[in-house]
Amino acid sequence: MAITARTAFQAAPVQQVTSANYLDLQDTGWAQQYLPDLMEKEAEVYGKRTISGFLGQVGAEEAMSADQVIWSEQGRLHLSYKATTTSAAASTMEISHDIDGVGLTTTHGIRVGDQVLIAGGGQTITARVNTAAAGSATIDVDPYGYANMSDAGFGDSDDTLTILVFGSENAKGESYVGGRSNKPSFTTFTNKPIILRDQYEVSGSDAAQIGWVEISGESGENGYLWYLKAEGETRSRFTDYCEMSMIESELVAVGSAIALPTDGGAGTAGTEGLFAAVKSRGHQSSGLTGVNAATDLAEFDAILAEFDKNGAIEENMLFLNRGTSLAIDDMLASMNSYGAGGTSYGVFDNSEDMALNLGFSGFRRGSYDFYKSDWKYLNDLATRGGINNAATAGEDIRGIIIPAGTSSVYDQQLGKNMKRPFLHVRYRASQLESRKFKTWITGSVGASTSDLDAMTVNFLSERCLITQGANNFMLLN
Repeated sequence: MAITARTAFQAAPVQQVTSANYLDLQDTGWAQQYLPDLMEKEAEVYGKRTISGFLGQVGAEEAMSADQVIWSEQGRLHLSYKATTTSAAASTMEISHDIDGVGLTTTHGIRVGDQVLIAGGGQTITARVNTAAAGSATIDVDPYGYANMSDAGFGDSDDTLTILVFGSENAKGESYVGGRSNKPSFTTFTNKPIILRDQYEVSGSDAAQIGWVEISGESGENGYLWYLKAEGETRSRFTDYCEMSMIESELVAVGSAIALPTDGGAGTAGTEGLFAAVKSRGHQSSGLTGVNAATDLAEFDAILAEFDKNGAIEENMLFLNRGTSLAIDDMLASMNSYGAGGTSYGVFDNSEDMALNLGFSGFRRGSYDFYKSDWKYLNDLATRGGINNAATAGEDIRGIIIPAGTSSVYDQQLGKNMKRPFLHVRYRASQLESRKFKTWITGSVGASTSDLDAMTVNFLSERCLITQGANNFMLLN
């Protein structure tokens, strides 16, 4: 048999035992007096190659039996809005949206008699609302310390006003003048599962051959049968796909060339992954002027200020790439006075006779605890690490801050409030069928199931990620 020379040995992903997968003597070929000593154990030069496990650390998994997941999240308790001055002399303003940027112009909660703080243009005044008609975005106020808003220094068309309701004042013996009650507000979100597929196939003839090099794999494969390694790598890669798709996927946008599903079910609509959810409903450090959490503590405090405006979850986890992790170590170390007998790093004084610990696993700032961990997905050149290297500044993802603990949300399917991790994966399942991670084998190898002279291993999963309370997450760009 002719031997095709190769500059490097490599196990092919499919149809393993071929001429391209034999070891060749590159210099003299097989026409020599003495054969070389063959090292038959495959070297594992990339270490652990899988990246799955992130969602297992920070979330949970739950079965579902529908094509869609709908959940509701609580709104803020207190009333705060953005507004524009329409007439400073008449102390008239028009509400544009709430403090989170949601347009509620005609459904705001400000009522006659409410006491409000109004800030903008470098001044703050206290006022009482005298007109707030239902279904109208316009309100009139009477400042406590001035004749009108113009006297207080406000001008017309000032669109930077912030209004906070902090109480109410009513005259003696009067009926309630507010006119309507405020109902709890909540926001409904939805996501849908996607179907992931993969397949591995080896012919019956190749499955009966034995290789010369002992193989090993992440799933425990070992021996001299190459197809075992290829099938195991396909399985490991698919396991990673199940996690990466929950992190990177996006919903199909209007105008996309991707065909949306029809009534018959054909087409794909995508699903909202972790990064997409945080970009649309959470925070990004690149959106904070000058913020880079890896440079100094003052800039990191700007991130804490954003958390203070939202849920203020006390415990948070940082999953970072190597560069950001080391930069935060250096930032924390710079707060240290450096001991005279050796570098004083961490929670103890390192002595000259022990290995120097130059890293931090966690720290506390203000009322927040942060636990830091390297994320292989952001470091590996074959995954997000390579994409980040090619991305423009601000588009690369250096890490993510995820709140620890659970959130309380209303589950539409169960009809009640549930305590769940902020992140959890929903997969399709019923009493008859589970599509969490499904695999089946067809073909002629082993127990024959078809007339195809091959072994076909099929992999399937149907799942989506639920990101609850995305306002408590932050991407580090």
